[in-house]
Amino acid sequence: MSDNKTLLLTSRDQSLKAFLIKKIRENGGWINAHMHADRAFTITTDSFDIYQKQTLIEKWDTLDRLKSSMSEDDYYRHFSMAVERMIEQGVTAAGSFVDIDPIAEERAIRGALKAREAYKKDITIKLINQTLKGVIDKEARYWFDKGADLVDILGGLPRRDERDHGEGMGLKHLDVLMDTGKRLGKMVHVHVDQFNSPDEIETEQVTDKTLEHGMHGKVVAIHSISITAHSLEYRQKLYKKMREAQMMVIACPFAWIDSPRREEQGPTRNSLTPVDELAAAGIPVAIGTDNISDYMLPFSTGNMWEELKLLVTGCRYTDLDNIINVATINGRKALGLA
Repeated sequence: MSDNKTLLLTSRDQSLKAFLIKKIRENGGWINAHMHADRAFTITTDSFDIYQKQTLIEKWDTLDRLKSSMSEDDYYRHFSMAVERMIEQGVTAAGSFVDIDPIAEERAIRGALKAREAYKKDITIKLINQTLKGVIDKEARYWFDKGADLVDILGGLPRRDERDHGEGMGLKHLDVLMDTGKRLGKMVHVHVDQFNSPDEIETEQVTDKTLEHGMHGKVVAIHSISITAHSLEYRQKLYKKMREAQMMVIACPFAWIDSPRREEQGPTRNSLTPVDELAAAGIPVAIGTDNISDYMLPFSTGNMWEELKLLVTGCRYTDLDNIINVATINGRKALGLA
């Protein structure tokens, strides 16, 4: 081999990407702490206009069309496609939300359970119920309770009940989650602060409810991108409470990089979970792919390296040891595997 080729190979082997991937492998492999595998790879050119024209909240209802058309076998196939995508990258454990509601009923969770059994020798999968219909409505609550018994971790979306039932119902949603989590001895993962707006204080609300219900170390906030829409003083007070509650956070960088421009005033920020500040405050941050090639994220391919790269680049985060933790041990903590 020529000296030039040797030099090129040596340089490549010593790159940051090569270093991090090697260390991630040595630390037990990638952990995808948050995805929606049951809907993976469902976007088509015919349905792409939904992504182009609708907001996230509007898509919550539009998804009913997709869910109602999918059989248990469909769900199994799409869930399996997502799992195989993870395995080929060296992901050793993943947490997936699954739709269990009046539309999907038990079809999605049965497909997910079948897929988990099929791949159990290759990857550990924790299942989480997606409360896309909330937990306040009588029928939605029926399916939440049914789903709570079938999954490993309880999932929440307080904004849904806040939208449908009025101010304060997001807090009621959290009470239901926490009470059920305590009763069943299960962790709780909650979608919060998704709109990069100073009007959102959902991460703080989840933290307060965690303290109120004594769920220390059992609650995980997903996204939390609106934290940085608030002042530094607010953020520091929030981090102190989160540390007391032993909160964890899952960042899904690609999920919100397409956030629309806003005219409102506030701190200069992007739409990424502030891993730099959270880590400095002693709050573990894990990483997930969120939706994969579906109505929510049609261009996402579920690439763990791209997610990690976007997070650390966007936050100018340079702590290599903790970057490795974000991809590995923190994900295991968030999934209750540590």
